[in-house]
Amino acid sequence: MNPVVLIAEELAPAAIEVLAHDFDVRHVDGTDRPALLSALSEADAVIVRSATQIDAEAIAAAPRLKVVARAGVGLDNVEVPAATARGVMVVNAPTSNIVSAAEQAVALLLAVARNTASASAALKAGEWKRSKYTGVEIQGKTVGVVGLGRIGVLFASRIAAFGTRLIAYDPYIQPARAAQLGVRLVGLEELLRESDFISIHLPKTPETVGLIGEKELAIVKPGVRIVNAARGGLVDEQALANAIAEGRVGGAGVDVYAKEPCTSSPLFAFDNVVATPHLGASTNEAQDKAGLAVAKSVKLALQGEFVPDAVNVQAGGVVAEDVRPLLPLAEKLGRAFTALAGGVAASVTVDVRGEVVANDVSVLKLAATKGLFSSVVEEQVTYVNAPHLAAERGVEVTLATQAETVDHPNLVTVRGALPDGRTVSVSGTVTQTGTRDVLKLTEVDGFDVEIGAEGILVFLRYVDRPGVVGTVGTLLGEAGVNIAAMQVARREAGGETLMTLTVDQALGADLLTSAADSIGAVAASAADLRDE
Repeated sequence: MNPVVLIAEELAPAAIEVLAHDFDVRHVDGTDRPALLSALSEADAVIVRSATQIDAEAIAAAPRLKVVARAGVGLDNVEVPAATARGVMVVNAPTSNIVSAAEQAVALLLAVARNTASASAALKAGEWKRSKYTGVEIQGKTVGVVGLGRIGVLFASRIAAFGTRLIAYDPYIQPARAAQLGVRLVGLEELLRESDFISIHLPKTPETVGLIGEKELAIVKPGVRIVNAARGGLVDEQALANAIAEGRVGGAGVDVYAKEPCTSSPLFAFDNVVATPHLGASTNEAQDKAGLAVAKSVKLALQGEFVPDAVNVQAGGVVAEDVRPLLPLAEKLGRAFTALAGGVAASVTVDVRGEVVANDVSVLKLAATKGLFSSVVEEQVTYVNAPHLAAERGVEVTLATQAETVDHPNLVTVRGALPDGRTVSVSGTVTQTGTRDVLKLTEVDGFDVEIGAEGILVFLRYVDRPGVVGTVGTLLGEAGVNIAAMQVARREAGGETLMTLTVDQALGADLLTSAADSIGAVAASAADLRDE
């Protein structure tokens, strides 16, 4: 049975096409709460836009849920802490609408500067009053950009083409970076006093709500025009209306409101206010980008792969191409480690060596942590909850890196100390056969091996003597278990030896014990490294 992807709001056809081949795609009206809760009972993933609320109740109604995807930038309608507690990944499309949002801010600024909306409305009403709607040029003016994030930078680069002087307020950007963008960094008060136009591009946080209120509007340059296409509540709407009424502010372009939907605002009374119903992301291109982005993320999540756009995953962000093949290896090494250890370790180090450490490899620690707990807890283990599971059990997982390695271009080792004082380690690498990545174990508890890190592996440690291979082969053959691969590694003739087997089916506890007893093994374990 294919995993179920529930689509709760309209999604671009191209996005649905991404999912249709591999998943059971179902649709529900996300605003119909009873229907939504009922449909979530069988959902492995749910995709929403802004109208559907995915809160703790909705998450509790979805026992199979692995990922919530918001086809857009904001996450106001998704209860991220509740999802994280359940190990449910939350993804969005953080860059899908940045061009559309920047262009909307430019459009509002131009419309306010030239009184476009009110002049259009007057003409359609039968009035031809050119002098009433005389505007101002942008060229040569000072434009203040509040917030130089991705959208703020795009806005600045576009508005600079009009021959403007750019200043910006952003306490989280370095002056050198601003200078590269052709922007002079200033304090908020200086920006308010100097700017002929102000455009706001900040996220909505407790620190930014009400950032521009009555006090700030009292010191602005007379006649300033203010644009807010970022988030409602960053500008106090009543204070802005008062400033416009008093003539201190020459006009405003507003796309967002403190409470939405908004059909009544003190700002709507003014001809020199251009008001739009949150159209920042309302372009065909942005909608398509958002849908495609989250569809691809959902596909990755349901296939058990790392999702760069997951908002509640530690070590999020883009994974370098050189690092990506090591993700499944690190997870399988974590699983093999737990099998060898026979339980949870007190501390674990994920050691990454080779050329790959030129990149950010912190995600490999996360992948290994996921593998460590996949077979020892009842709940599903994901990139989201793996660090929490480790913390709850008092397992400290650390990352070590070294640029040089001896036998392989890149090597990952999971090494840990057990509560009884023993240490366990398992290492692996990725090689290529044609265009296919091949995952291999290269070391198990100090024994050099070379065997595929795939399928079901059985590890038997014993004292070297003749006949052991035949004994194990016969026992497994009589039990109907086929051996796909076998390797024997020893430190010296007659000394401690490790036999590693790849078998076609899982060994029950009784059969594993029988195999160990038949050769007098000092340790026996099995690791299921099959893809989940």
